[in-house]
Amino acid sequence: MTDTIYVLNGPNLNLLGTREPEIYGHDTLDDIAGQLEDRARELDLDIDMRQSNHEGHLVDWLHEAQARGAKAVILNAGAFTHTSIAVHDAIKSIKTPVIEVHLSNPHTREDFRHVSFVGRAAKGTIAGFGALSYMLALEAAARF
Repeated sequence: MTDTIYVLNGPNLNLLGTREPEIYGHDTLDDIAGQLEDRARELDLDIDMRQSNHEGHLVDWLHEAQARGAKAVILNAGAFTHTSIAVHDAIKSIKTPVIEVHLSNPHTREDFRHVSFVGRAAKGTIAGFGALSYMLALEAAARF
């Protein structure tokens, strides 16, 4: 096992900071990456942060996390959270613990966001705290 935490981000998260900031906040994905990297150094961990708008990339990266012995995966699957059986199955197929993360609280939003295929497979979920959700997930992942 390595001391690397994979931080995987799904569709549209490349637009953070400009996309609906009243919901997702003003922090960009680069801002969040910087915050995570700073805290990870304090915890003697490494961050491998990635983003893709393509479902298959998330599946491949989950498999890679397992193959490379990652300590954990922090996953914000974006809209794939609510639609992707493939991401669900990829999480179930690996032993690496996965923490689901959301900037907003999906349960306070549209009905279709109340179902999480990712959450059904993940070790836990942190949602509704904006960019802090990622930091809370990192703190949890550090304890695996």
